[in-house]
Amino acid sequence: MVRACVTGGAGFIGSGLVDRLSAAGVQVAVLDNLRTGRREFLDAALARPGVRFVEGDVLDPAALDDALQGCDWVFHLQANADVRDGLKHPRWDLEQNTIATAGVLEGMRAHGISRIAFTSTGSIYGEPEVIPTPEDAPFPVQTSLYGASKAACEGLIAAYAAGYGFTGVIFRLVSILGERYTHGHLIDFYRALKRDPTRLRVLGDGRQRKSYLYVQDCLDAMLALCERHRDEAGAHIYNLGRDETLTVAESVAILCEHLAVAPQVEHTGGARGWVGDSPHIHLDTARVRASGWHPRLTIAQAAVRTLRWLDANEYAWREPAVATWR
Repeated sequence: MVRACVTGGAGFIGSGLVDRLSAAGVQVAVLDNLRTGRREFLDAALARPGVRFVEGDVLDPAALDDALQGCDWVFHLQANADVRDGLKHPRWDLEQNTIATAGVLEGMRAHGISRIAFTSTGSIYGEPEVIPTPEDAPFPVQTSLYGASKAACEGLIAAYAAGYGFTGVIFRLVSILGERYTHGHLIDFYRALKRDPTRLRVLGDGRQRKSYLYVQDCLDAMLALCERHRDEAGAHIYNLGRDETLTVAESVAILCEHLAVAPQVEHTGGARGWVGDSPHIHLDTARVRASGWHPRLTIAQAAVRTLRWLDANEYAWREPAVATWR
């Protein structure tokens, strides 16, 4: 890998990826619209030679063309990740996920780039009947616009791999934790308890069970698998997660212990926090573990690292970035 474009490279996972690539000597073009990404996440990387920042959206042909110049890999991370409010803004997932990915693929074809790594989601499994859920599980009825849009992105990548000989490495992620964490229920709860440590409102019944993964473990897997498949055309799909889960109530307990608070917890009730919220996400990771990858941190350890980072970076939770595409 000589030159890479990272879309969404000023975001939580994307900026960590830019750090890792640039530290390894890869020349990196970062494309980000800064609607939810943060320029300060790129400070260290931009100080290295060979890293440049293009402020723009993947839907802007000129910005995308600029970022793709001379690249041999594209890491496509820019997306609308607001799963919870998808039904309030239904065009966001279509535009920022599916249409944007179609544009990236066409931009790659125009520039003669044939390798793409794509961050998909465990949400594409909807509410699966098989848990832990393997990559070849029966394709489910979609339950969120976010999951449906990401499934469409996967289909486009697979079609370009079949039709144009692309290499597509697709990562179906659980929720990611760690330094630069910017959205999810842990930061929502953290922010709420900083405002009022005496009470906490929790969507659902608190028994929703999810898996999580530390961001550096996630990046380890992504980079290793891209190298493994760099010369193999086709779509290569991997679940990335841990073989453990945590309930929402258990994550609240970790947070309360960290902050030394004992709030009155109010549950809104029901098995789901919102329409499309799967009450149980646990991915089968046998395929990625067979490659030799194993995560280093437990979920609890990743949660504590996340909370310590939030403690040390007050700007990240006091001034949440808000996406306003329309």
